[in-house]
Amino acid sequence: MNGAEWGWLALGAAVASPLRFWAGVWGKSTDRRPFPVGTFAVNALACLLLGVALEMRHVQAWVQALVAVGVCGALSTWSTLAWETAGFLRMRRYGLAAGYLGSSTVLGILLAFAGYQLGALFW
Repeated sequence: MNGAEWGWLALGAAVASPLRFWAGVWGKSTDRRPFPVGTFAVNALACLLLGVALEMRHVQAWVQALVAVGVCGALSTWSTLAWETAGFLRMRRYGLAAGYLGSSTVLGILLAFAGYQLGALFW
């Protein structure tokens, strides 16, 4: 990776990190909404964008550095997903833990595949 690509990566992360933070604050678990929709949404978006970015044909390296590494790297929050799932387990909310982990995983895989299809279709 050359210096310019590092710059694009940093720009993508700089744009996506505040979005990730805002989504986490806005969509955190509460008593009224136990499902952490913010983490769920940014993980889903990162899966879709990564699928598109990695399937783009004839794309320049800076685009993949910006989107696949910078944006998706800053948005994807699998460590947060694991922490939130462990929290549900600590609270003995086993159904919610399984539902959150399962739906995040399945949706992520489906969106990554959809992104691949979109990338193949348009690029």
